[in-house]
Amino acid sequence: MANNENNNVATEESLQVVAFKLRNEEYGVSILNVQEIRNLTDITRVPFAQDFIKGVINLRGSVLPVIDLKERLGLEETPYTQDTRIVTVTVGDLHVGMLVDAVTEVLTLTAKPIDAKKAINGKELTRFLSGIGNIDGRLIIMLNLEEIIGLPKEGK
Repeated sequence: MANNENNNVATEESLQVVAFKLRNEEYGVSILNVQEIRNLTDITRVPFAQDFIKGVINLRGSVLPVIDLKERLGLEETPYTQDTRIVTVTVGDLHVGMLVDAVTEVLTLTAKPIDAKKAINGKELTRFLSGIGNIDGRLIIMLNLEEIIGLPKEGK
């Protein structure tokens, strides 16, 4: 029956998210952007790179830039631990690794994340955020990968 198809469309859209820790906060990105989660390996520094670019790693014969997500977001640095991971993400044609303190789990957000601009005052603060998800009172800060991976705009 056609009604069954309509019922499926009417249900809340869900979003699968890879959740990870940066300092004491939990962040997330869509699982559709995540290629893999790797243990921390040696990172080769690149001269004259932006401060948030930690360097590059060899990923199965390809050179993959690695960004320090805490530095990119303006968070205070913490030492690497055995839980530190490189989350490899793809946005469009760009492939990068992001250093995170720990990957916690894959979650399913059933409600649309709250718009970050409504939750936080200030455009500069929300540039890297796409929303804030709520799972049983647990807040997940959703990241805007396009802005995080993109080069900083001149004159800001």
